[in-house]
Amino acid sequence: MRGLNGRAALVAIAVAALIGGTILGRVTSGLGGGGLGEIAASRGLTADEAAGALKSFVAPGKYDEYVLLASGGHSGQVHFVGIPSLRLLKTVPVFTPESWAGYGQKADSGEAVLRGGSSTAKNNEQLTWGDTHHPALSETNGTYDGRWAYINDRANGRLAMIDLRDFKTKQIIDLPNMGTSHGGVFATPNTEYVHVSSMQPVPQTPNGYAPLEQYAEHFRGMSAWIAIDPATGRGDVARSFQIELPPYTQDLGDVGKKASAGFGFINSYNTEMSVGTADREGKPLEVGAAKNDYDFLHIIDWQKAQTVAATAGKTVLRNGMRVITLQTAIDDGLLYFAPEPRSPHGVDVSPDGNYIVVGGKLDPHATIYDIDMIKKAIADRNFSGRDRFGVPILKFEAVVAAQVELGAGPLHTQFDNKGNAFTSLFLESAVAKFTLGPKAGVAAGNAFKLVDKVDAHYNIGHLATTEGDTVSADGKYLVALNKWSIDRYPTLGTLKPQNMQLIDLSGEKMKVVAEAPVGYGEPHYAQIIKLDRLAKSLQVYPVGTDPLTFRPSTHATALGRQRIERSGTTVDVYMTVMRSHFAPDVVRVKKGDTVRFHLTSVETTADATHGFAIPGYNAQVSLDPGEVVSIEIKANTVGTFSFYCTEFCSALHLEMQGWLLVEP
Repeated sequence: MRGLNGRAALVAIAVAALIGGTILGRVTSGLGGGGLGEIAASRGLTADEAAGALKSFVAPGKYDEYVLLASGGHSGQVHFVGIPSLRLLKTVPVFTPESWAGYGQKADSGEAVLRGGSSTAKNNEQLTWGDTHHPALSETNGTYDGRWAYINDRANGRLAMIDLRDFKTKQIIDLPNMGTSHGGVFATPNTEYVHVSSMQPVPQTPNGYAPLEQYAEHFRGMSAWIAIDPATGRGDVARSFQIELPPYTQDLGDVGKKASAGFGFINSYNTEMSVGTADREGKPLEVGAAKNDYDFLHIIDWQKAQTVAATAGKTVLRNGMRVITLQTAIDDGLLYFAPEPRSPHGVDVSPDGNYIVVGGKLDPHATIYDIDMIKKAIADRNFSGRDRFGVPILKFEAVVAAQVELGAGPLHTQFDNKGNAFTSLFLESAVAKFTLGPKAGVAAGNAFKLVDKVDAHYNIGHLATTEGDTVSADGKYLVALNKWSIDRYPTLGTLKPQNMQLIDLSGEKMKVVAEAPVGYGEPHYAQIIKLDRLAKSLQVYPVGTDPLTFRPSTHATALGRQRIERSGTTVDVYMTVMRSHFAPDVVRVKKGDTVRFHLTSVETTADATHGFAIPGYNAQVSLDPGEVVSIEIKANTVGTFSFYCTEFCSALHLEMQGWLLVEP
């Protein structure tokens, strides 16, 4: 390596060692002419940075090993990101119209989904935005199965379902009896249910109103268990149920697995029931909600609850949903509390189901509950008392296996397959690694100990480990979802991007190896699935498919069967779409007509996507191969309008157009 400076030589050796000693000669021999070592040194990379670049690099044409499903915050979307590359692979619109996908731009599939997610029970207004927060992938036997994904609308109390065969939103349910729903979506081990809990309680009165002075009397939280159709993945409200909760502020949740299967867990804050300056004390909510030393971990026996919900006389029907009242939940042993350090955020179940880890924002510890201790305390009625509503409170010392001091501001925890847990430290901007107990395979002398920390940038919120929410956690990578980026990227205006950081978990010490700006909405929470579990994803639809049902569409049009039909003032246009023309390509209507375009893509080649847009009519759709969609417009303006293909589809893409003639 004669002629290299020391830094370049060090980088070259590190790079060569990482990618294999057999090509050391190739790496170093090219250093004088732009070899890897020289490139790394010229860019000022340290050996660790160069190694990190290679660990996260996925070559052109190669695939990532994992896919991260991240929420998009108040963009109303979700994002699929390759891991380890951190490349954005796909954005799926959920609660928000999206012109690129033609979602909510008069195409029947997207319009139907969005309309289904608005309810006059809450407001008469059609909702066209949402705050995506906590995605959940469907599971079989506690492992991601790659069939469906679910996500909540934190703002409006809704649940959406994405079909992972075509990565499109197929259902939005407006959850009744709930306002905001921060408590995430978590799937039971075989996706019998997905769980969503409320955040701020709302009045359970006939008109939905009660004065704040009657907060304790009329306001309630909700734990919603949405039954999932095993064939379609859609939520079935008729088979679903809710459990009434006291008017505390329920936060994050998780669902038990293996040893804790059949249980659900939700943490809470504001057991003080502060309502802000309307309180008798007149204190801001954040002050009034932090007086108590402990809040309550909610422990719900959902398996028993589903039986209770199916028993005549055990529920009330409220806004179309079966509701188990708070008193019934207490009387039938469905709901218990355990003290947890005040203002907690994360509650997470270990892969074996034995431990439930809670991070308290205002406490430096991770508090680790043991499911066997919980079950025993319930059976022995080992209570320290009851809350003001009568819910039994399990003794803290009877259910807690350990507390591990981690640092400032612990929030959310994920796991690997070696008995380790990883918790985000919001205030410290770091990730803490600590061991679980003997039930997770940790030797007694090493149990419940802090073993490592790594800095993140900055104010890390949630984190995700590879398959870390399942029984199949493998502990290869961790992605930190950081709220601020401050100085990590160039300043492009006042709003800084969020920041994802990739952390390598394979060695004894955690290492940050790569990061990526998130300029498309906050990734509040994420889950990471192995790419090969998404093998059910389609390349193309069979020609003539209705994307909402995956069945043949009644509006499908075969080649040679294109036509225009009039019935009164309604005109139906049965059109085929293929490279590089629409047929028919001239449509004549009268002013005032209702015009329905039924578009069938007769393409059979993967990625041969077309678009259809009519200028001036706010109508646009992205049409995948084999898909059938319909667009309805009102021809209110006399004129000549040129419709065209919005997706670059062929050498004659610009010629792919037609005419809509609106006659007087």
